[in-house]
Amino acid sequence: MTTLQEVTSTAATLIVAAGVVSGLVVVVVIRRPPLALGVLLDMLVAAGLLRLVGTPGWPVLATTAVILLLRRVVSAGFRAARHSWSDDGDGADGGAPAQGWPLSMARLVHPAWRR
Repeated sequence: MTTLQEVTSTAATLIVAAGVVSGLVVVVVIRRPPLALGVLLDMLVAAGLLRLVGTPGWPVLATTAVILLLRRVVSAGFRAARHSWSDDGDGADGGAPAQGWPLSMARLVHPAWRR
């Protein structure tokens, strides 16, 4: 293994660890899991790109591509969810109707752990 491969592999591992810690800090301090997941996925993308520098190959490229795709899908899902539901969940302003749901949308959007 060359020095460049060793350095990028070590740096990628440290970035993954920093991503996990950063995600946990965002969840604990800011209490926004979607933001924490975004931070974690961004750090995983950075680690994947670093691995491409050190050891370019199809498995590393495929892993990085899957992480990028996952990041895009998760971000689009969170954006769609944020714009599709009303603030109070009663359905009065064109949001999701509260009928038929076992839990009110207010409880799903503002769970007890966020209070």
